[in-house]
Amino acid sequence: MSDELLNTLSTLVSEERNPATMDLDTLDTLELVSRINNQDKRVPLAIEKELPQIAKAVDLITEAFKCGGRLIYVGAGTSGRLGVLDATECPPTFGVNENAVIALIAGGEDAVFRSLESAEDSPEMGRQDLLRKTLVKKDVVVGIAASGRTPYVVGALQYATSIGAKTVALACNTGSEIARYADIAITPVVGPEVLTGSTRLKSGTAQKLVLNMLTTASMVRGGKCYQNLMVDIKATNAKLVARAIRIVMQATECSKKEASDVLQQSQYEVKPAILMQLTNSSYADAINTLAEHSGHLRTAISTQHESTEN
Repeated sequence: MSDELLNTLSTLVSEERNPATMDLDTLDTLELVSRINNQDKRVPLAIEKELPQIAKAVDLITEAFKCGGRLIYVGAGTSGRLGVLDATECPPTFGVNENAVIALIAGGEDAVFRSLESAEDSPEMGRQDLLRKTLVKKDVVVGIAASGRTPYVVGALQYATSIGAKTVALACNTGSEIARYADIAITPVVGPEVLTGSTRLKSGTAQKLVLNMLTTASMVRGGKCYQNLMVDIKATNAKLVARAIRIVMQATECSKKEASDVLQQSQYEVKPAILMQLTNSSYADAINTLAEHSGHLRTAISTQHESTEN
């Protein structure tokens, strides 16, 4: 191991020893989990300071989706797995194509389920993985690395920058290397971990919360929500069919039977079902109206009511 790497790690807040947990191995169980909990409380406050940068990233991603671009997460270890988790949950939650939000993890799919930490040391692998995904300028690449220096992520961001794709860096240390290759740097500094260097703790929690914001907020901005309801879910199993019925009932204040009937007419697409129920539209008219308003249900409802009144 090089002295350079040791020196680099010694400068990172996420690698420092936490003075509040120096006696960790002496605590009883309740004291131990209380100490962890007290440290976890710092995470939302660190993220709050980064909200302007997060909002800028959301606007980038929203615009990319409008243009047919993709959101691509790139990470290693815990950071990579968090990207995989967030990307995987987008199609059932928001009804998007499985290629709209994708995640690359150093070491490939095997690294999701078992540790392949050495894979993160190759910048070229990051570049190659993006090449295999045919990265284009209208895509947004989000590099995730608690340390901010992971070579795999650095290589991916360097390549993304070189072709003109928009880039975001998510790290938990200020002045990170990945921030040098990003249009927007999101840096929630959560401080030293309870267990020194174990960035799956506070740093991982911060990353998960930020990724939640990036996808949820960009999907809301893109019309995937009405009021606070998920109106583009895919009713692919019994639970989701029940949820679809419940959403239509909540949005329209109709009965279970009415919700079930209109969903059958709309092929279990929630968004047109709500529009049909609220405006007495046909399925074809609902689909056309939604298309005219880029899928924004609230605007479509207002337009239908105005045309009826006139």
